[in-house]
Amino acid sequence: MFSPLRITSRTCPMYIRVAQMSQLGDLGSGAGKGGGGGGSIREAGGSFGKMEAAQEEEYFYKKQRAQLAKLKEDKIDQAKFHEEQIKEHEAALQRHKEYLKNLKK
Repeated sequence: MFSPLRITSRTCPMYIRVAQMSQLGDLGSGAGKGGGGGGSIREAGGSFGKMEAAQEEEYFYKKQRAQLAKLKEDKIDQAKFHEEQIKEHEAALQRHKEYLKNLKK
């Protein structure tokens, strides 16, 4: 049987998944209840904490976009490779069929 977790782990690799964090309040508004403070600026809250949180979110957004772009490029390269392999195998199959035809004569 297929479980939803197993299907998700196949279709979306770990390095692409974005961690879902439960935060109480706005980003950068203080330490929160996650266990870690996130640094003195974020603990203090205010506009600097919000700015730092926004920069952090932007950094991870850009990093995820780069990872997705690389994944897409890799998948395109894999598809091209397999198409070339199919052509080579079809040519080899044709050669073997011709060889077998010549043996029967």
